[in-house]
Amino acid sequence: MTNNDILIRLRYALDIKNTEMVKIFKLGGMDFTKEEVLNMLIKVNDEEEAPEEYIKCNNKMVEAFLNGFITFKRGPQKPKPGQPEGPLPVSGKESPNNMLLKKVKIALSLTSEEMLDILYDGGVNVSKGELGAILRNPSHRNYKECGDRFVRNFLRGLTDKYRD
Repeated sequence: MTNNDILIRLRYALDIKNTEMVKIFKLGGMDFTKEEVLNMLIKVNDEEEAPEEYIKCNNKMVEAFLNGFITFKRGPQKPKPGQPEGPLPVSGKESPNNMLLKKVKIALSLTSEEMLDILYDGGVNVSKGELGAILRNPSHRNYKECGDRFVRNFLRGLTDKYRD
């Protein structure tokens, strides 16, 4: 699952409009025009060649979008003493799958039980401990990398919850 697929599926699941996508990227610290965002949302199959205008998303772009999504949904956070003002810093080092689960959980103010329900609706039955391992910091010894199938099912569950 590519980073572009993540954006496409998240946008569909939460019914995010094109102008909102531009605003969310801006809140995350990246400026894109509406056309550039639409070029990121072009669906490209593995066996076909991408169109010339297609923009491939990297981890930093996805992280910036998810940081902007948190700000978009929850409002700007007051900086703590010594912390710079502006968008959250982007490292681009964490797996986009784990990052998606963490940041969508924060943006939508979901509890662990709600996350488990969404995953169950998407076709995945996991324990609270397994979910906790996925939501941990990558440097933690019990951290678990999240797979594409898991994220696909999470986004399917989100779609069921927010589009019906």
